[in-house]
Amino acid sequence: MTELPPTSELPRRLSALPPAEIRTLAEAFGRDFIIEDVTQPQSGLALLKLRDGALHEAYYLGEIPVARAHVVVRSGAKQPAEGGALILDDRAKLARSYAILDAVYRAKLPGWERVWDLLVLGWAVLVKEERARCAMVAATRVDFSLLSSSLEDEDEA
Repeated sequence: MTELPPTSELPRRLSALPPAEIRTLAEAFGRDFIIEDVTQPQSGLALLKLRDGALHEAYYLGEIPVARAHVVVRSGAKQPAEGGALILDDRAKLARSYAILDAVYRAKLPGWERVWDLLVLGWAVLVKEERARCAMVAATRVDFSLLSSSLEDEDEA
């Protein structure tokens, strides 16, 4: 086993995976532990506010979907574990699944290794996507030094 990824990486890595995998694992933990919602999972829209680079005036780019959840996971042997999630998605149940996995992973509750396995899979997907992006950028790279030498040839003619 390599070094454990920080919990701050959990949403990014999990979002690279199909939501069904995340829900399936969260449901399995739901059968093993008692899960209580601290707040009801919610979804809605948030305004994305940015600042203009030149005049530094605020403007709203638009609305983005947001879902959030906060849960407590109780296991017989350990202290209750809290988990939370705030994701750019409109599915509150998916946010709750993220929060459950967050709690299990943070507290290292029994079965946390299954969350770690998902994080490793998510990382592999992200690396593969990054390599594909880099390959596309490399394929579209232009060598401008060739352009300058052809312009010099035209000037001489």
